[in-house]
Amino acid sequence: MNKAIFLDRDGVINFERGYTYKLEDFLILPDLIETLQLFQKKGYLLIVVSNQSGIAKELYKQSDVELLHNYLINELNKNNIRLSEIYYCVHHPDVCSCICRKPDSLFIEKSLARFQIDARKSYFIGDKERDVEAAEKAGVKGILIEANSSLKAVFNFIETLQNSSI
Repeated sequence: MNKAIFLDRDGVINFERGYTYKLEDFLILPDLIETLQLFQKKGYLLIVVSNQSGIAKELYKQSDVELLHNYLINELNKNNIRLSEIYYCVHHPDVCSCICRKPDSLFIEKSLARFQIDARKSYFIGDKERDVEAAEKAGVKGILIEANSSLKAVFNFIETLQNSSI
């Protein structure tokens, strides 16, 4: 069985500014590259799960999101970091209903099955309570962080958890 680090996008990977859909507004947070390298070296798969409701609200297009995600993938690849997948929900409850939007856990559950991930050895890092709620619905440990903060402390926290359970 594999283990994974699930990551919210806005506020965890890139600077949270509201609806981020323009490349010039997509700023990768400091320490992200270094921390993802550390997680990857520890054997974690890296999976992004994000709500992108601006699509349903017609604030931007799915192609805008894809452009940002391709940019992210290329930047991470330059640093030998591989994302296993990027899942994003295009819905918003004011426009339509779905089970892929966090706090629902469809994308996490899909990842667990698709990549043979042990939920008990995996973590979801998010900056909103709905991220933690989605994680826990799927049996993954949710970690709530302050938006736009460094992930280094989270890596150290997870390392401490792992070492105390050995």
